[in-house]
Parts: sequence; C-alpha cells; structure tokens
Amino acid sequence: MYIAMNRFKIAPGRENEFEDIWRQRESNLSEVPGFQQFNLLRGNSSDDHTLFATHVIWEDEESFKDWTNSDQFRKSHAKAGNATTQGLYLGPPCFEGFEAVL
Repeated sequence: MYIAMNRFKIAPGRENEFEDIWRQRESNLSEVPGFQQFNLLRGNSSDDHTLFATHVIWEDEESFKDWTNSDQFRKSHAKAGNATTQGLYLGPPCFEGFEAVL
C-alpha cells in the first residue's frame, strides 16, 4: 500500500470554498488502476491559515506514479490555481508519500 498526501494551507474564512472545490471536482480516480480510497481532511486552524490534506490510498507507489503521468491527472488538475482561487491557497501544496510498512 502507498499513501499520497498533499497538505494545503488555506486562507482564513475560505475553508468552505476550498471544500466546495473538492466536492464539485470531476474525479476519475475510481477508474484509475491501483486507486483504493480518497479522503479530504480538515486540520487545525490558526490565525493565518487552516490546514487541509488530501489522503489517497493506492495499491502501490507505481500505481500512484502512473496516475501522475496520465492524461486523467492533467485533466483533473487543469483548473488548479485559476483566477477564482486567487488568495485561497497560501503557497503550493506540500506533497508527502508513504510506503506502508506494517
């Protein structure tokens, strides 16, 4: 099992907007070989941001890498960083990948 996570710092007061983007996003993940599960996680808030993370479980790292090199990946990320999201993200997402040990 391989877990791919992206952490996002979101501007205060725009949390619902961020969540709605993910709710309305066209996703073809269920059709991608090796995909197992997706979760959007909301973390702690501070004065300057709210932390969110995507948590995606893959069969293995190769399946994840194949996804990142696919047309489906490019299509699903085509609207990231457009004019409607200006000021929403406080910097780029921070990627973390984990190989299951136990």
